[in-house]
Amino acid sequence: MTELPICRTCGVQYGAASFDARTCAICADERQYTGWDGQRWTTLAGLSAAGHHGVVRPEPPGLWGVGVEPAVAIGQRALIVPGEGGNVLFDCVPYLDDRTVAAVHEHGGLASIAISHPHFYGAMIEWSRAFGDIPVYVHAADRQWVKRHGNVRLWDGETLEILPGRTLINCGVHFPGGTVLHWAAGSALCTGDIFTVVMDRRWVSFMYSYPNLIPERPSVITRALSLVEPFEFDTIYGGWWGRVVRSGAKAALTASAERYLSRLD
Repeated sequence: MTELPICRTCGVQYGAASFDARTCAICADERQYTGWDGQRWTTLAGLSAAGHHGVVRPEPPGLWGVGVEPAVAIGQRALIVPGEGGNVLFDCVPYLDDRTVAAVHEHGGLASIAISHPHFYGAMIEWSRAFGDIPVYVHAADRQWVKRHGNVRLWDGETLEILPGRTLINCGVHFPGGTVLHWAAGSALCTGDIFTVVMDRRWVSFMYSYPNLIPERPSVITRALSLVEPFEFDTIYGGWWGRVVRSGAKAALTASAERYLSRLD
C-alpha cells in the first residue's frame, strides 16, 4: 500500500475509493486549509525516497513518542501508552517503515490505536496492519472523515476504556469527536490538540480551528472540563515533541479554561 495517496498538508492517507485528486476533504473543511501551492499529494514510497524516516524516543515523564523526521505535514508525534493488555498508540503519523515497526516492537509492540481527531489520522490503517490488524478507535461523531477502510472501531458516548487503565474521553473540542486519553498509571491525559499545550507550557488552549484562528465555543469547553473532572491527572501530553505540562496539569487546565473564557466576554 506504499502508493496510496497522502495529503501533503494534513498528512492523512486516503484509500482508493475515497480519493479525489482535486481536493483533500479534510483540508477543504474550515478547520484546516489547502496548501498555498494548491492540493498536493505524496505516498509512503515518495516520503521514503525524499529521506523521511520514523523516530521513536522518550517523551518525559514516562512515555515514548513516535514521530517523523524531517517533519511531514502538521508535524505531530504520537504516543506509546503502556499498560495491562498491551500498548496503545494514541494518535498517529503519516509515515511508517520497517525500522520504526522494529523500534516499536522493542517497546512491546501495539495492541490498539486511538485517534484524537481527523487531522491526526495519518497512516493509521498502515499502522494497524503492521501490528496485526489491531483496532483503531475513532469516535463515531467523526465517521465522515475516515478516508480509508480497515479495522476502524467507531465508538459512541462520552467515555470508553479500550484497555485496562487507558480510557478515551470524548471532549468534543476542535471536532465533535475530539478525544483525549486518560492514562491512569501515569496520572496523565494525552490530548493531541484537543487541549493543546502552548509555548508557555504552564498552560493549554482550545480552538475550533488552529490555522484559521477560529475560537472554540464556551459551551464546548465547559462540557469538556466536566467530562475530565472525575479523572485524576498531574501531566498533560500535547500533540508535539516537548509540548508537555509536566506537573499540576489539572489545575493548569482549569486555569487555562478560565483565562480563555474570560477573553470571550
